[in-house]
Amino acid sequence: MNPIIRNVFAVIGGVALGMLMNMFIITISGSVIPPPEGIDPKDMDSMMKNAHLLKPKHFIFPFLAHALGTLAGAFIAAKFSGSKPLISAMIAGAFFLLGGIIASMIIPAPSWFIALDLTMAYLPMAFIGAKMAGNKNEILKV
Repeated sequence: MNPIIRNVFAVIGGVALGMLMNMFIITISGSVIPPPEGIDPKDMDSMMKNAHLLKPKHFIFPFLAHALGTLAGAFIAAKFSGSKPLISAMIAGAFFLLGGIIASMIIPAPSWFIALDLTMAYLPMAFIGAKMAGNKNEILKV
C-alpha cells in the first residue's frame, strides 16, 4: 500500500481509538469520583451553573481521558504508519489538541486545569506514544 495512504489510515484509526478511550474513561469517571451534589455531568446547564462546586479531584479523570486517549491514538498512528511515524503521531496529537481547545471554550473549567490540559495532555503524550510505537532511530526521522 502507498505509504501516504497508509499514514492517513493510521492517523484516522489512531484518532478513532483515542476517542473511544477518552469516552470510556469519561464514562467511568463519575463512578470512581462522583460529581458534587447538584451537578449532572450530562446536562451542560447544570455544569455551567455549578462549576464552582468542582474540586481539583474532579479534574483527574478528564485529564487522564485526554492524556491517555491521545497517547493511545498517537501510538496506533505511529505503529501503523507507512513512513514517518512521528509525524503521524503528532498529527493525531494535534487533532486531540484542537478538540481540547474547543472543549476549553465550551466546558467550564478553572484556568489552571485548562493550562495543564492543553500543555501536557496532547502533544507531549503524542510524542511519548510515537516513542513507544517504534525504535528510537525510526521515530526521530522526520
